Amino acid sequence: VTAFIEIVPTDTVKYEIDKETGYLKIDRPQKYSNAVPALYGFIPQTLCGEQIAEFAIDKTGNQKITGDNDPLDICILNEKEISHGDILVKARPIGGFRMIDGDQADDKIIAVMNNDAMYEGFNDLTEVPPRVIERLKHYFLTYKDIPGSPSNCEITHTYGKDEAYIVIERA
Repeated sequence: VTAFIEIVPTDTVKYEIDKETGYLKIDRPQKYSNAVPALYGFIPQTLCGEQIAEFAIDKTGNQKITGDNDPLDICILNEKEISHGDILVKARPIGGFRMIDGDQADDKIIAVMNNDAMYEGFNDLTEVPPRVIERLKHYFLTYKDIPGSPSNCEITHTYGKDEAYIVIERA
């Protein structure tokens, strides 16, 4: 897939595409020392809408789920430091997380950068070291946290390559 990268691990600000203009904008400063452990962005021309919500309802049994109406998120594992976002990257999906954020489906596709020396040989999320998966999960479960407020985010499932492609197709 082609991914548009909004955030890199060294960013201390969360950026996202402004839906009206198509330009990258500041969403919010990261309030805590929580750094994304991979390149983070979205797959262009996708939408987490009705079909993603239906799939999440089927997989979780939670009938209240809706799509978040944003493009499908993607994290790309790579060895080399990329110094800034606002770039396109070719990557191969190997799995993902089914994340529910306040009853909204907000899946995170996990991919490896094409031709990356470290990760190119990985074909499914089950091959990635558990510590890498734990870091990704921790980031997404805590990146919106405000001390004293309960989190509305949960990761209900971790899935492999085959399901990742179903999620991408539905988006």
